[in-house]
Amino acid sequence: MPDLLLDDLMPWAVGGLRLGRDWVAAPDPAALRARWAALTAAEGAERERLFRPSRSRTPAAGAAALPGQRSGTARFADEPGPCPDPVRVLREPFDEQWLLPDQRLIDSARPELWRVRDEHQLFLVETPDLLVTAHLPAGRLGRVRPLHRRPGGAEPNLAPGLLTLLGERYGGWVTPEDVLCWVLAAGRPGPRGHEVPLTADPGRWRAGLELGHRLLTVQVRGGRGGEPPRLPGGRRPYVRSAVPAWPHELSYDAGTESLHLGGGTLSPVPAGAWEFEVQGVRVLDAWFAARTAHRRPGTDGLEALGPAAWPQGWTSELLALVTTLALLADLAPERAAFEPGPLLPGAELRAAGVLPAPRWARRPASVLDHQEEGPGGQFALL
Repeated sequence: MPDLLLDDLMPWAVGGLRLGRDWVAAPDPAALRARWAALTAAEGAERERLFRPSRSRTPAAGAAALPGQRSGTARFADEPGPCPDPVRVLREPFDEQWLLPDQRLIDSARPELWRVRDEHQLFLVETPDLLVTAHLPAGRLGRVRPLHRRPGGAEPNLAPGLLTLLGERYGGWVTPEDVLCWVLAAGRPGPRGHEVPLTADPGRWRAGLELGHRLLTVQVRGGRGGEPPRLPGGRRPYVRSAVPAWPHELSYDAGTESLHLGGGTLSPVPAGAWEFEVQGVRVLDAWFAARTAHRRPGTDGLEALGPAAWPQGWTSELLALVTTLALLADLAPERAAFEPGPLLPGAELRAAGVLPAPRWARRPASVLDHQEEGPGGQFALL
């Protein structure tokens, strides 16, 4: 059954957050608080200019509070309220940044994703090679498939009956995370979406789980209380010479395996980490560009507010990112060579009622037992 799709296995998918204005997200949470302060201190036409209105969001509109967040719901122009605490998000592939969680500022905030965001949740993002994060994806990343349909990991976002069928087939307990690991190992982009063949061989299933678990551990980078991954053989990258107050460029020396931030040096940095790309864009270049964007000539408005000196925490983040990319580069040949073996017959999935997934499985789970604050402080009807 070579044409089994990810959409068949994980039926509920949501489009990514559409921010509408770049200033609501940043690599530095202090910059977001400074932007909020500048916006709320401005008045009239200046506040309108800084806000950058769109058809979806203007200062004259209110909006419901995002689930789990404390923010104002009145018209922003009348009562902005205090700055909400920035939350960690995945802004670009492997780039964890911060977001102001105020729906009045975000064109399409996807409240259904915020309702299921907790310490148990993982989000599968449909980039070409598939990406998993413990943080809410916020940007132009692709469709998002939460692993769980409800908070607390109570209901898997999987075709009904799939776990039971796979457990019977492979002779053991199969968890939602097992299926996610298999997807990471066996999933491949296809003309109709990501194809995920299911093996009929318990041995190949176990091999896929082992590979997928390693991929998952690296990608979540210590999220959900786990240990951050490390390079084998003691090849942990370090700061060899201090990063200057503001590095103006990022470069790489393959001969010494050194990454240079201006006059600062990090090593050893494997070539696989430096060369790692997503959709033709080098990840380390994009990561550095996001942290220097506020200093580019021509940048104005709230986007121009950012740190005056390079935060030490960014260097620590860069070291962790280098480790992540190097490990993924090392796993890439094994993943490319992985074969699922003989495939599970489609007739067996249909006979078990796994295919096709019911329509309700493609919609968010009911939240009728849940209350949220709507625009103007009224309770939202869900």
